[in-house]
Amino acid sequence: MHFHQWKRREFITLLGGAAAAWPLVAAAQQAAMPVIGVVNGVSAVEWRPYMDGFHRGLAEAGFVEGRNVVVEYRWAEGRFDRMIALAANLVDRRVAVLLVGGGTTGVREVMAAIRTTPIVFTSATDPVAAGLVASFSRPGGNATGVTVISGELAPKRLALLHELIPTAKKVAMLVNSRNPAIAQSDTESSRAAGAHLGLEVIVIDGGSASALEHAFISAINQGAAALAIGSDAFFNSRREEIATLAFRHALPTISANRQAVAAGQLMSYGTDTVDSYRQAGIYVGRILKGEKPADLPVLRPTKFELAINLKTAKVLGLDVPPTLLARADEVIE
Repeated sequence: MHFHQWKRREFITLLGGAAAAWPLVAAAQQAAMPVIGVVNGVSAVEWRPYMDGFHRGLAEAGFVEGRNVVVEYRWAEGRFDRMIALAANLVDRRVAVLLVGGGTTGVREVMAAIRTTPIVFTSATDPVAAGLVASFSRPGGNATGVTVISGELAPKRLALLHELIPTAKKVAMLVNSRNPAIAQSDTESSRAAGAHLGLEVIVIDGGSASALEHAFISAINQGAAALAIGSDAFFNSRREEIATLAFRHALPTISANRQAVAAGQLMSYGTDTVDSYRQAGIYVGRILKGEKPADLPVLRPTKFELAINLKTAKVLGLDVPPTLLARADEVIE
C-alpha cells in the first residue's frame, strides 16, 4: 500500500470518527448549559405573548434559549392542581431556576413545596397578602418575582363599566373558583365598590371551558348589563372565546389586560403583563449569573393601561363617552 493511500484511508477513518463525535459534542455542550424550568397553569398557545416577553428579558440578561441556556416547559392547561407535580418533575431534572406563574393557588403550592431551587414567580395578586413572600423589599427564602396586582384593580374596572353604562343597576363578576385566592379578592373588592357605586354585583363562576358559556347565560338571565372578567390566568388564556361569547350574548365586558381587547373584548384596565414577563426574564437571568432571589425585591407595576375596542362597541351598539375615550391609552378602531 502506498503511503499516500494509507494516509487517505486514515484521514477518511478519522473524518468518520469525528462526524460520529459531533452530535456527542453538541449534546455535551447542551448538558453543560444551565436549564430553566417553566411551570405555568395555562397552555403554551394562549401564553405565547407573555413568553415572548420573558424571552426578551432573558436576552437582555444575556441568555438565549438553545444558545447558552436550555428551557424546559410544563403547562397545566388550566388545571392549577397539577402545577406542583409538574414543578417536582423539573426539580428532579436539576433545573437551575424555576419560572412559575398562571394561577396564584398553584404558584403558592409550588412555593410551599420547593424550598431550595430558586424560583421567580409571576402573580396577579398582592404576593404579601397571598402569603407568597414576607415583604416586597426582602422576599426572603428561595423566591422572588413580579406582581401585576391585577386583583386590586377590580374596583377600578367596575367604576369604568359604570361610567360606560351609567344606567346599569346590575353587573356580573366572572370568577374562577379553582383559583380561590384571586376569586375571593375580586369578589370582596368588587362588592364593596359596587355598593359605593349603587351597583348590584352578581358573582358567577366560570372556571372551566364548559362553565364559561353557562356563565354568560346566567349573567343575562340575572339581568346584568355588563360583565367584569376576574383577573385570572384561565380567563386571560380564554380571551378569544370570551370575546366570542360577549358578541353572541351582546354583553359589554371589561378585562384585566389589553390582549383581551386585541382579541375582541370591549375594554381592559390593568398593567402591561407582557412587560411583567420581560422583567421576570431579567430576574431569571440575574439568578443564573449567581444572584440570590432573597436579595431581589419583588417588582410592582408602575404603569396602568386603559384599552378600548371601538369596533366591538359599535357591534354592541354602545356609544363610548368622550371622557372615557380621552383617557384611553390604546383605542382599537
